[in-house]
Parts: sequence; structure tokens; C-alpha cells
Amino acid sequence: MQMLYARLQGALMAVLLYIVALLVVGISWWIYRWRNPKCDGVLPPGSMGLPLIGETLEFFSSQPLEGVPPFIAKRMARYGPLFRTSLVGQPVVISTDQEVNHYIFRQEGKLFQAWYTQSALKITGEQSLPVHTGNSHKYLIKLIRNITGLENLKEELVHEMDKITHKHLSSWAGCDEVDVKESAEIMTLELAAKKFLGLEEGKALELRQNYKNFKDALVSFPLNIPGTSFHEALQGRKKALKTIKSAFATRRSSKENHQDFLDHLMKEIEDEESILTEPMAADVLFLVLFASFETTSTTITVALKFLHDHPKVLQQLRVINETVRLADNVPGMFRKVMEEVNIKGYTIPAGWTIVVCPCVTHLNPTEYEDPYLFNPWRWQGQELHATSKKFLAFGGGPRLCAGADFAKLQMAIFIHYLVTEFRWKITKEGRIVRKPGLAFPEPLCIHVRKA
Repeated sequence: MQMLYARLQGALMAVLLYIVALLVVGISWWIYRWRNPKCDGVLPPGSMGLPLIGETLEFFSSQPLEGVPPFIAKRMARYGPLFRTSLVGQPVVISTDQEVNHYIFRQEGKLFQAWYTQSALKITGEQSLPVHTGNSHKYLIKLIRNITGLENLKEELVHEMDKITHKHLSSWAGCDEVDVKESAEIMTLELAAKKFLGLEEGKALELRQNYKNFKDALVSFPLNIPGTSFHEALQGRKKALKTIKSAFATRRSSKENHQDFLDHLMKEIEDEESILTEPMAADVLFLVLFASFETTSTTITVALKFLHDHPKVLQQLRVINETVRLADNVPGMFRKVMEEVNIKGYTIPAGWTIVVCPCVTHLNPTEYEDPYLFNPWRWQGQELHATSKKFLAFGGGPRLCAGADFAKLQMAIFIHYLVTEFRWKITKEGRIVRKPGLAFPEPLCIHVRKA
């Protein structure tokens, strides 16, 4: 009996050892395949990081505002301007090469297509602007530019921007201390909500609360569990869409002809030949409203930091270009590789993602003398074009930001009034970091008074 038991025990141990050996071999093979992805050619050099996680945690970790983010700088020094990695479970090639970036933008819709994380798509909406390509994307961009284009800005929006900006700056002058980012958000969203949706100030403030946690959730894991930023962002999205759809219903029942963007939008929705539906319009507006106040308020905050450090600088539009050059709010522009491509001797397989990294271009010493120096005068006599290879703060190719002129004009008006009619000083230095977009873990605060 004891011999039988010993044999069974030995057999069981052998089976267990066999299973463990298979697991070790299987896991080792899996790790090997993870670190050495299949490719018919030569992949760009780099590391895929840990299985599943890749190098995501380091990429999204808090990094200093000044200079090229360490994540990018270390890999450029080791691998060169094109290198591979893995982010959010996706094989990725990061490009810091100016010519490669330009090629990617020119080939959008052919070899490359815009790509966003699943969490971002769920929050922004299944029919939002990032989802659309080709003709439908062109149509939506044209629709948005009906209000954000230069002609409309000259004719209708300047007076409204002027009025709202002056009102908010005057209210700041009545406070002991102002959180610049928070107050600039309120100011910029009031204008956007009024011009895009016809909402008054009170409704705009309610709408702003719905976007809380939105930015963090865009790059989070899509865990819809109470307490996570993703869950909070989804709840905020529901409330924001309710406000947007309510504005649609109010305008539809109104007999008055407002001759504004919302009127134009409603006509497009009702036009049987138009591709625009109400759910699509709601998704597009949800994202446009967020982009219009988040990016502008961020740039205003950073601009004040730079203005404080360089008080002789008073030329508004040059300040804006120089601010977004040194502190662009976009960590990278993600594009899906639609078919295998060969770039600079490397092969990038179909299905991979390639990321254009604008900050490296903006800090390139061959393009900008003393690139780390805040020098707005470098823009004197220069005109920027949509096809510029050296300035990517507002995107590139077909996905050049539709609201760039809208945002720059609003910032210019703000800075003009701030430096001509008010006096201000920083009361709290704050802290600005890349995470990987710009974040403010400690607020920048100022005291404002009338001149």
C-alpha cells in the first residue's frame, strides 16, 4: 500500500513538474514574442516594456514642463528619432523626426488614420469628431468653421469675446486671489457655450462641472466603477448631453430666428440630404465645448507664468505662439497604421500606432535659436502656415485644429486687456507638469487690480 502511495505521489509530482515546465516555457515564449513582435522587415529599435503594461506607466507619469519629456529624451538618446514602445496595450512607434511627421500628416486617410484609446472614444462619443474620416470629417470641420473661421471672427465674435473677457477680468480685480486655470475655464466656457449652444452664464457654469475628471479619464483604463475617473467622466458626459439636447429642444420649439450657429446646426439636422443627425451633433458639440475651454484656459495660465518671468513681453499673438511652442498641451498625435509602411529603413506593420511628438520639433535647435528660451520676438516677421513642418501646436494635415483661430483671438484679447487695463502679480507660483498633457497639481494664483 505504501509503495502504491509512493508511486502515485511520484507520478503526481512528475505531472506537476511537467505542467510547471510547460507554463515556464509558455510564459517565456510569450514574453519573447512580446519583446520581439513579428515583422517582415526591420522594426525601429526600442523596448516593448512589461507584458500588457508596456511602458504606459512611465509615459503617463508626471514629468517636468521644461524641455523634452524625459521619457522621450532618454529613448531618443538611446535609439534615435524613431523608436518603438508599447502604450495602453498597443504596439507603438514614436516619431520625433520632422520629415517623418510631415509624411504622416500628408498620408492621413491613405496610410494612416487617427487613433484614440477605447476610454477616450467611450467618453467623447461614438459619433464624435475623432471617429470620422474622409468626407464626413471634412463636412464636420467645415460645419465648425462656420463659427470659428476668420471671417466669422471678424464679423460677429470679436465684440462678444471683448465683452465677456473684460467682464471677467473686472470681476477678478474684485478678488483677493484668483486661481488662473479655474477662472480662465469659466471665462472661456461661457463664450463657447453661448456661441455654440446659446446658453447663458448660469448654464455654462453647470456644464463645466460635468467635465470634471474628463481630461484624466481620456488616458485611463476604461473601468466603469464608482470612484474611478472614467466612471465620473461617463456620468458627467450623461449630464452634459442632457444639457446639449435640452438646448436642441428649446431651439427647435422657438419661432425666433437667431441666425446663429445653433440655428445653422438645427437646419443641417433637419435637412434630409445632410449626413448630420442629432446624436452626431450632440457628440461633436460635447467634445468641441471641452476643447474650446480646456486648451485655451491652459494656454492662458502658462502664458501668465511666462509673462510674469518676462514682463517686457507685451505683443500678444507672438506671446501665444511662443507659449504653445514651449508648452504645447498635446503630448502626441496618435495615428493607426492602415497598411505596412517603410520609413527611414524601418518597417512598421499594419495595425500598429505611430505617434507624432510635437514637443521635440518645437525644441529643435536647428529650427529655433536657443529653443529653451522664451523669446516671443523670434516670431517677428514670420507667418505660420497650416503646412508648417516646425510648428505643430494646433495639429497638422487634415486634422489641423478647426478652432485654432478662435482660440488665438480669445487669448489675444485676454492678454491685451490684462496688460493695458490691469496690473497683476503672482501670489502663488503653482506647479505645471506634463502628465503627459499639461496639468496643474498646484494652482497658479494671481492678484489683479485696475490700472
